[in-house]
Amino acid sequence: MRSSRRRIVTVVGLFAASLFCVALVVVRNVHTGNVNFRYLIWNLFLAWIPFVLAVFVYDRWRRRRGGALLLLLGGLWLLFFPNAPYIATDFVHLRHDSLSPFWYDAVTIAAFAWLGVLLGFTSLYLMQTVVRQWRGAVAGWTFAVFAIGLGSLGIYLGRFLRLNSWDALEHPSVLPRILHAVARDPFAYREAIAVTVLFTVALTFAYFLLYSFAALGLELDAER
Repeated sequence: MRSSRRRIVTVVGLFAASLFCVALVVVRNVHTGNVNFRYLIWNLFLAWIPFVLAVFVYDRWRRRRGGALLLLLGGLWLLFFPNAPYIATDFVHLRHDSLSPFWYDAVTIAAFAWLGVLLGFTSLYLMQTVVRQWRGAVAGWTFAVFAIGLGSLGIYLGRFLRLNSWDALEHPSVLPRILHAVARDPFAYREAIAVTVLFTVALTFAYFLLYSFAALGLELDAER
């Protein structure tokens, strides 16, 4: 019962935060008369996809329903997971605009970025829980770091090469070709390696802290 209540509160909170973010963009569009920053709403929608997929995977696992569908959903989650932390890179669009206060634009992008990362981490927490219950704690953390690493690579591909998750579905040979090229001559892709490594380290530290806080909350609830 307590777990169901916690889930409802979490989903409602994430949805309410999403509405707040959308409202920030709508107010800006009405005030300035242009449609700038609407890309943030689309990026936030993409960030919700891995969260929804993770909920489906987690629920199916709890009902002891594995099989091909569970693996398919897990694969789709891994494919769309980079879209969540990717929003943090939208700060590259922050500019001084005479039509809108700089501080308002900064708050707007920060709100979307934080919510995107939070959606991604929440989905990762659910997926790690499934792997941990299936194969143990070490496998769970190995999976989490591996997913963050792939997500960081996805951030580079999206921000610098302008690729997205749909490209992997429409052109499945693109990513293997890129990885093969990097493996053959890694020093020719220093920027890609640097961005991927830095995001992997930063996101891993941030996720570990969030995971620790979540675990602490569960311990406190158990002591009541």
